[in-house]
Amino acid sequence: MKLAEALVNRSDLTRKIAQLKQRLDRVVKVQEGEDPAEHPEALLHELEIAVNEQTILIRAINRTNSSVAFNENWSIADALAERDKMLQLRKLFSDLLEQASITQDRYSRSEVRFQRTVDVAEIQKRIDELSKSYRELDFKIQEKNWTVALITP
Repeated sequence: MKLAEALVNRSDLTRKIAQLKQRLDRVVKVQEGEDPAEHPEALLHELEIAVNEQTILIRAINRTNSSVAFNENWSIADALAERDKMLQLRKLFSDLLEQASITQDRYSRSEVRFQRTVDVAEIQKRIDELSKSYRELDFKIQEKNWTVALITP
């Protein structure tokens, strides 16, 4: 199995676990004298199986990400951390840009006037650079995921 397939399966299991929880929430209590639409014990059993499968996949994915070289300097895990850093910085800069872009209407000369303390154009340029770097790195990670075999115990 390729790493990308394992990631898709993990996502599917996460979705399945959420759906099983919703189904359980609907049947854990019923009106007195009524039968539940589904048997909670069967759903609980299915939920445990799904969580166990997910845990096995997560362990294999983590093992693969930390063991396989992404390039000459990084493992896949390092590349993922770098990608997350870019995403976090982009969000922080975007939030800063939004704050700096808010205009304050003044209705009289006596009201306080605000001015920007940052270069909006420079921040936007940095956001664009981070977005591009993120997309390029993400593409390389996705490409690597389809070429790397999942390391299983």
